[in-house]
Amino acid sequence: MSGLRRVQSGSPWEEAFGFARAVEAGDRVVVGGTTSFKGDVLYGEGDPYEQARVAMDNALEAIGELGLGAESVIRTRILLTHARDVDEVGRAHKEVFGSVRPVLTMAVVSGFVDPRILVEVELEAFRGAPA
Repeated sequence: MSGLRRVQSGSPWEEAFGFARAVEAGDRVVVGGTTSFKGDVLYGEGDPYEQARVAMDNALEAIGELGLGAESVIRTRILLTHARDVDEVGRAHKEVFGSVRPVLTMAVVSGFVDPRILVEVELEAFRGAPA
């Protein structure tokens, strides 16, 4: 389809399940569930704060390939495996997006495809009209 651009991160799950890390459609960019994996390495194993920071950085790298940064983020969704991690993950979110203040949804889920994953991040960004 014309007008769409896709970003791949190299995750083995992207190939296995047939998805892109990010898709740009017009002024909107969406980033799917992003974890703290870089290649085959999980960063922050057992540490929800570190996993959240790395996952957010990974999601921002994806929109960075499309010329956007944190200031363009309008929505974040964070999925956690434990309610006890809300404060630590919230602290990480504030450090990354505190000045931007996107809409945030945080939910506790029963688990992820790899049981070591504690946090998954999604985001939406808006390119906006040219100045």
